[in-house]
Amino acid sequence: MNDLDRLKELFSEFPGIGPRQAERFVYFILRKNGAYAENLSKAILGLKRHIRQCEDSYQYFFAQGDERLSPIARSQARDDSLLMIVEKDTDLENIERSASYSGRYFVLGGTVPILEKEPERRIRIRELKEIIKRKSTEKNIKEIILALSANPDGEHTATYIKEELEPVSKEYNIKITELGRGLSTGTELEYSDKETIRNALQYRHS
Repeated sequence: MNDLDRLKELFSEFPGIGPRQAERFVYFILRKNGAYAENLSKAILGLKRHIRQCEDSYQYFFAQGDERLSPIARSQARDDSLLMIVEKDTDLENIERSASYSGRYFVLGGTVPILEKEPERRIRIRELKEIIKRKSTEKNIKEIILALSANPDGEHTATYIKEELEPVSKEYNIKITELGRGLSTGTELEYSDKETIRNALQYRHS
């Protein structure tokens, strides 16, 4: 396989990108000058050098030195009594842009498909339980908000998480809620606008 075809193949592995779009990306790069391709490759390599995954929330962040916690996880201004569970970083970023939430986060890393036989391999459920237990002891969590997309996989994941967290939520008297009306069926949280997110948070329910 030559470099041209290899790059097409790599681009086609991106979420939502098919072979034709991948091909357009490749020819776009070829039309640009050499400096563009060099800057692009440096930026990609820089991701691995400077971007780290938060040990508390599993959010990706730009790390300086030995930092192991994201700015949100380090911030003293956040509400420790609230923990929001999201599927991916882009959901977290969209919620932050809405400026309607001030608590902490946990990134699941995916969802659980309805027919999945080993859900624990799809999401960070073990890590989530450990963090909730620790935070409940240290920070006194009062509410866990399941902020997942309003589609079949998101709803199934929410049901699975509630079942898995039932023992710890009872032990530490933690309320588990889900986003309320405002987030219409089939909606990806990543693409929801600010007003939709605000309404969904305002009308969240158990």
